[in-house]
Amino acid sequence: MKKDQIFILKDRGVVFISGEDVKDFLQNIVTNDINKVNNNHSSFSSLLSPQGKYLFDFIIVKHKQGYFLDCEANQIDELINKLNIYKLNSKVEVLNLSNEFQVAAISGEKFLDLDNTKNNAGYTTTYRDDKFFIDPRNKKLGARLIINLEKLYMSIKKLELKLQDPKKYYALSHKLGIAQIKTKELQEKLFGLECNFEEFNGIDFKKGCYVGQENTARMKLKNKIRKRLVPIEAKDNMKSGSEITFENENIGKVLIGGEYPFALIKFGEHEKNYIGKNLICDGFNIKLIKPVWLS
Repeated sequence: MKKDQIFILKDRGVVFISGEDVKDFLQNIVTNDINKVNNNHSSFSSLLSPQGKYLFDFIIVKHKQGYFLDCEANQIDELINKLNIYKLNSKVEVLNLSNEFQVAAISGEKFLDLDNTKNNAGYTTTYRDDKFFIDPRNKKLGARLIINLEKLYMSIKKLELKLQDPKKYYALSHKLGIAQIKTKELQEKLFGLECNFEEFNGIDFKKGCYVGQENTARMKLKNKIRKRLVPIEAKDNMKSGSEITFENENIGKVLIGGEYPFALIKFGEHEKNYIGKNLICDGFNIKLIKPVWLS
């Protein structure tokens, strides 16, 4: 990612949650500690099923008297419905502000040119009243911004940024092993820990109860993480549900197909042997890409 580049992520949406009970409301349902989120720090988090399986993931950003959720746009309606189910009698308002705010990505180098910045994952600053922050999942993804649409192109001009094809950004995200496209394909198919949310700073094991906390904590304590979500390198687009084999042994399944494919792979004593090896999927040779979290 070059310093002068900006990627407008039109497939991302923005939910705004506010109200008298908003902090307690979020603290009781999301995997990360909402107390970490303030004007200078944003956090990656997720909403799991009661069994600890993946439902949604998002970045939480403090905004005025509430919080933005930067999430995949095609899941917003479903996410809002789920939040409203948990809301019950809480004094909380949930709004879809995707028509007013745009998510974009810039380089970490450009972010550090702004005033009051630090090169820390999640570090957040304000530029022309809009939020700019280092991606809390991994600094190699650069920085993100949630910006009022009316000011978007003026800010691009003032910062001397050049519009780029967002496919370049998602190719980088895929290479790093961070799924951001077609994440609906993951719902109820794997656990939060299997999504590598701990490695992406998305789970706090000290915060107390949240939806799915019991199974998540048990898996962590007993080291029962036997599968991991890993990016695939393939010449042809893989189909969701296709099985993956290594030396005639089934080792996993494609969960996210298409241009930026991910698979759930068995990770045991041979985990590193799979990386870079020729695997078979639908009769084709494929390889697993070594994700950023795997040392």
